[in-house]
Amino acid sequence: MKRIITIVSATLFLLVIFTGCSTTQNNSSTKGIKETNKPIKVGWIGPLSGDVANLGENVRDAVKVAQDEINEQGGIYGQQLEIIFEDGMCDGKGGANAANKLINIDKVDVILGGICSGETLAAAPLAEESNVLLFSAASTNPKITDAGDYVFRIIPSDSFQGTFIADYIINTLNKKNVAIIYNDDIEWSVGVKNVFKKRFLELGGNIVSEEGANSESRDVRSQLTKIKQSGGDIIFAPTYRDSGVIILKQKQNLGIDLPILGGDVWDDMTIAQNGGMAANGAMFSVATKAELPTNFKIGMKAETGTNEINTYAPRAYDALHILADIMNRVGTNGDEIKNELYNLRDYKGIADTYTLDKNGDMENASYNVFQFQDGEMVKVY
Repeated sequence: MKRIITIVSATLFLLVIFTGCSTTQNNSSTKGIKETNKPIKVGWIGPLSGDVANLGENVRDAVKVAQDEINEQGGIYGQQLEIIFEDGMCDGKGGANAANKLINIDKVDVILGGICSGETLAAAPLAEESNVLLFSAASTNPKITDAGDYVFRIIPSDSFQGTFIADYIINTLNKKNVAIIYNDDIEWSVGVKNVFKKRFLELGGNIVSEEGANSESRDVRSQLTKIKQSGGDIIFAPTYRDSGVIILKQKQNLGIDLPILGGDVWDDMTIAQNGGMAANGAMFSVATKAELPTNFKIGMKAETGTNEINTYAPRAYDALHILADIMNRVGTNGDEIKNELYNLRDYKGIADTYTLDKNGDMENASYNVFQFQDGEMVKVY
């Protein structure tokens, strides 16, 4: 259990509040907000450059939609919500630099992000030592469970996803011999691969090949050749989008006629568009998706100019609304926001219904499997 809440300190804090003021705890913690004209600052960390910039841009736009709605409804106790967006570059160095700026220069009250697990894991120690909430809607690496007392997420850990994929391959597809190709420089990819591998072996499956490839590599033929010779009957490929397209095309060119299944990052029509016929039949898992409300779709189209909405965008929208609801009740004190998040139960968002456990993780998760069929995504499970 990563979470150690200092009950004595919290109690003393409340005694000071009640002794010094005749108002309620709720009014006390928000008094500072009501007496200043300064906006409420929220930081955001995600990739805005590099191979997965499209992922970050779409999530950023969803946060803007939520920001506009919150500000139109009066903001936080009458103060406008300001979002400061920082490029985390989908790696640890970028995530740490972004968090350092947001915490020490911009003086944000909370941080949304990161998107990539490497960003979140690198930002977590800085958030922890500063008592600034780090709230992710996209980072799924299992290590985040133990990243700190101020680190929360409203997307299921890959402890769920890796297990689901192993069960699906063994029990639904009836495949026992899997070859794995993954991005060995990406925390998310390594994390979900490790969970999958452990569960797959527990179920009696065989790992016939395990090949790492850099996410920026444009040639994975040597890895795929080993997979072709391995005797596998399915490929598990938890890779980023562009890496996935390369794998699919080179798999086709090498005449590898095996089913292939990726993770939730493949929930992106660009794979079908750029992969062409090579993407036909490829599958991916993704946390169960709700039907999105019309107002959100309209807002996203106004921001993006397209109908594109990736799997993380609605959760990021929900994350900002959750934080706004909490800050409207208890203010911007990090400890009070933290305690509210620990008690988050059955919060109905547009993407999911959220209940957090003692580690700040989603308590439950369910998944679907989609397949690219003739340029469309079709739910097959």
